[in-house]
Amino acid sequence: MKVLSFGEMMLRLKTPGNERILQTQSYEATYGGAEANVAVSLALLGDEVSYLSKFPNNPLGQAAKSTLQKYGVDTSKILTGGDRLGIYFFEKGTSVRSTNVVYDRAYSAFSQVAQTEFDWPTIFKDVDYFYFSGITPAISPDLEQAALAACEYCKQQGIPVVCDLNYRAKMWSPEQAQKVISKIMEYVTICIAHDEDFEATLGIQAFDGDSSRGIEQKESFKAAMKQVQADYPNCKMVASILRNIYSVEASQWTALLLTDETFYETATYDMHVMEGVAAGDAFGAGLLHGLLHDYSSEKLVKFALAASVLKLTITGDLNLVSEAEINQVMESNSGARLAR
Repeated sequence: MKVLSFGEMMLRLKTPGNERILQTQSYEATYGGAEANVAVSLALLGDEVSYLSKFPNNPLGQAAKSTLQKYGVDTSKILTGGDRLGIYFFEKGTSVRSTNVVYDRAYSAFSQVAQTEFDWPTIFKDVDYFYFSGITPAISPDLEQAALAACEYCKQQGIPVVCDLNYRAKMWSPEQAQKVISKIMEYVTICIAHDEDFEATLGIQAFDGDSSRGIEQKESFKAAMKQVQADYPNCKMVASILRNIYSVEASQWTALLLTDETFYETATYDMHVMEGVAAGDAFGAGLLHGLLHDYSSEKLVKFALAASVLKLTITGDLNLVSEAEINQVMESNSGARLAR
């Protein structure tokens, strides 16, 4: 079975160590982006995955494509054109100083793509699952329409749609997000939402904003997940990570999965975080991998969270781990339990 992942890949420039952008004189250059991160994870797990985006025909675009190819992602669907690759600057926080991201993605090749450039019957001819995040429709009106058109085509063809709502306040407002995501959710088969994603994108409150006690709000998360399925009957599965974040480095992570009117819960991991970026993408990839291989619901959420917490130990956007490593983490912790 093959997955198509749809989104923007960017050049990531990170300050060394914990230096601030204001003080640094050099940057570590890598490549990443939500949907690209998922594609690489799936390829590393041995799954068939292709990536849909648009890259400029210059060395940066070529380097981004080479990064995907190096890890086994099919890049044959990527469009070429435009003037630039999007960039984001990453400043790692520490202790009480939060990690910060600065986007420089305006007028990127992907943000300037026209919805008419996507030939959906050709793009989806060998696809079994479609994955994208809420970041993609936030980039431009054309990508909003493209995401919606892709979802409509998937419904016609019976292709499951997996969407990580992935709200980014620096890209759009809750009002804008809710207007768009409410349309897209009519087609979503599997929904992933964490923390403020529920309220910002769907207007459903699951989380009061206190990141130090997300796990303690488990019941409100469960109520929100039930509400998602009540509002969007096509959504057969809702998954969410719950966290208690005490500082940039210290946090606790657990996860919930709702499917067939039953909740599945994982154990809680006490984490010392090396770099708190793209763990949600790793979770989404883990969930998709389990779906592709018919994991039980219990194993599905356990595997996804194990993949996610492993990402917290790795620098860069990409979760460079194997299935064996994820299984080792999953099996070394206490098992997920069934909660009705």
